[in-house]
Amino acid sequence: MVQFKDVTKIYKGKTPAVSHANITIKKGEFCCFIGTSGSGKTTLMRMINRMNSITSGEVFINGKNVNNLNPVDLRRKVGYVIQNNGLMPHMTIKENIVLVPKLLKWSQEKLDQKAKELIKLAELPESYLDRYPAELSGGQQQRIGVVRALAADQDLILMDEPFGALDPITRENLQDLVQRLQQKMGKTIVFVTHDMDEALKLATHIVIMNDGEVVQDDIPENILQNPANEFVENLIGEDRLAEAKHDTVQVKEIMLTTPVKINLGASLKEALSLMKQRNVDTLLVTDDDDHMKGYIRINRLEHRYHRASSVSDILESDIYTVKPTAYLRDTVDRILKRGSSYVPVVDDNNKLVGIVTRSALVTLVYNTIWGDTDPMSSAELSKHQKDQVTKGADDDHD
Repeated sequence: MVQFKDVTKIYKGKTPAVSHANITIKKGEFCCFIGTSGSGKTTLMRMINRMNSITSGEVFINGKNVNNLNPVDLRRKVGYVIQNNGLMPHMTIKENIVLVPKLLKWSQEKLDQKAKELIKLAELPESYLDRYPAELSGGQQQRIGVVRALAADQDLILMDEPFGALDPITRENLQDLVQRLQQKMGKTIVFVTHDMDEALKLATHIVIMNDGEVVQDDIPENILQNPANEFVENLIGEDRLAEAKHDTVQVKEIMLTTPVKINLGASLKEALSLMKQRNVDTLLVTDDDDHMKGYIRINRLEHRYHRASSVSDILESDIYTVKPTAYLRDTVDRILKRGSSYVPVVDDNNKLVGIVTRSALVTLVYNTIWGDTDPMSSAELSKHQKDQVTKGADDDHD
């Protein structure tokens, strides 16, 4: 999809900002350029759409040399998301979203349809299309900035530290949104960041830059397991390196496959009876095909028992989930940060397939801390965690 061949960028009178970069980004990859300030990562990315000129070497998109392409046409065919969202303050959200398609002379009917489609992808109400950027929160504006990059059906999206100015919770929610969109739509994304946690969460391909040079170019797992030099080790950090050494276990290896759940159409009487039977104060909610819909809590059930009739009436849909193939190092961090006692596990079709409980992760954390003095093999660790899940499932599923 994107190829850098011996690419160098030298600003007038300065040392090279990028020196002899050779990188291949395949179609459908989520590639993160990461490094400290001044490492050349943004300069490298901006040569893809010719926002920065190329001093020497060549950059190709789908086999075509970008220097042979009209820069305006090129930029209209490549999505671009920046840190401050780049929305036009005097335009409505709808006008902002369809700006590029309008320049491409799409019909009004097609513009209207695309605006409605993208506001839905941004997980915002359709009524927001008539609002102006100043009427939205920073996180909502950035959601619009993200989906706007998809407006002209571009296959390649460039993102220049798009979430750097946001608070941690909003940033995490937007990371999840971008990850879902990329996986759903199969876009190729080149993402600049200085945050290693962000890169490890999002990327399928990481390029580490230092002083204008590519110091490591690999998949995240290989970088964690085999950092190229001391600079990469420092960028990763001791904690992540320790986790990588002690944790190659995936969620599916320790998840409990019989979570307490109830159907979306069940009555509140049935829900209360199941809670009492299983001694839990929370139930996961699924539809007839086991698609994850959310959860209900005992306190809300009590407050609305005589005013609501079914589980769907008190459903809370804001729930964090993980995939069976996710690494436990990420799951541990999320559970501890959120204070959750368990996290539902869903497959690629959002079907509930299990849960990971806090007690199942205790041994993992201990082994990460004390691994050098009391090492445990991956198989032993996985078996011990399964035992802990079975033992503590009813206590933790609350």
